[in-house]
Amino acid sequence: MLILGIETSCDETGVALYDSEKGLLADALFSQTDMHADYGGVVPELASRDHVRKLLPLCDEVLARAGCARSDITGIAYTAGPGLVGALMVGGSVAHALGLALDIPVLGVHHMEGHLLAPMLEENPPAFPFVALLVSGGHTQLVKVSGIGEYELLGESVDDAAGEAFDKAAKMLGLDYPGGPRVAALAEQGREGAYRLPRPMTDRPGLEFSFSGLKTYTLNTVTAEQQAGNLTDQTRADIALAFETAVVDTLVIKCRRALQAADCDRLVMAGGVSANRRLRAALETMAHKQGASVFYARPEFCTDNGAMIAYAGCQRLLAGQRDGDRIVAKPRWPMDTLPGLAEKCLDGLTQ
Repeated sequence: MLILGIETSCDETGVALYDSEKGLLADALFSQTDMHADYGGVVPELASRDHVRKLLPLCDEVLARAGCARSDITGIAYTAGPGLVGALMVGGSVAHALGLALDIPVLGVHHMEGHLLAPMLEENPPAFPFVALLVSGGHTQLVKVSGIGEYELLGESVDDAAGEAFDKAAKMLGLDYPGGPRVAALAEQGREGAYRLPRPMTDRPGLEFSFSGLKTYTLNTVTAEQQAGNLTDQTRADIALAFETAVVDTLVIKCRRALQAADCDRLVMAGGVSANRRLRAALETMAHKQGASVFYARPEFCTDNGAMIAYAGCQRLLAGQRDGDRIVAKPRWPMDTLPGLAEKCLDGLTQ
């Protein structure tokens, strides 16, 4: 099959063309970061309007890069959720319109399943089963993956996701949106051990996460230094490093526990935060000590992109799964409710 993948869940318009035999043929991405930076975060209505402007031109661009025509496409996959409902509707509307015009199957894909399967696009993909750390702006989860659609939730954040915590810490430190990369860049100038922030929920058993307390501790630290007149550029860098280290240590501790609990020696890290270099290095060190291996996508496929949606959709379309006539848009959608590949779904994955 030749699958067109469409990603419009938030503030990035992603399109890709994936061949079930040849692999990824072409992909393109337009980021709305500059537009939303003026507001300090994503404005849903502006995001939806920009997807409308950019999506079809990106589809044509990807087809041209691959040397293909619209008539060559044999299936379309689009992000159906989780995400911003208006943005999801843009991608779903275009996918269903093209599917109807070309008389080909269309399928709404789970955004986080796309992230989880993104490492399958690499030359050395992980084999099933594995433990996945899904860590992004809206999700921090540990999942045991036995196959596509065979997911067991091991633990998740009870409040802020790690990516959200990074964004909020960035605002405390006076950094622009998006916060994660800004905090990581500032942390490179920090001094080890200048501050130590708590590693939340690591002093007790379990695989749940909580970053709200760390966020509050960071705010109190920044406020105290500001009131004392000590909030210099170096101090901000030191706090950024302490914050990043605390998040990384927390994630590493929980991942080690998850590998042990699942009796597994393969760890997949996926989602926007998985591009963080300090996190990658720390997980690789931990995995080496545990006799395990770590897998992750190349940096451009860690953030939202069309390639992961095209790949995930291709696997399910090959299995005969597809949408019915209605567009699927689910802002909230637990991943462990997804069907396995063996289940024939002829009216969408949400039925």
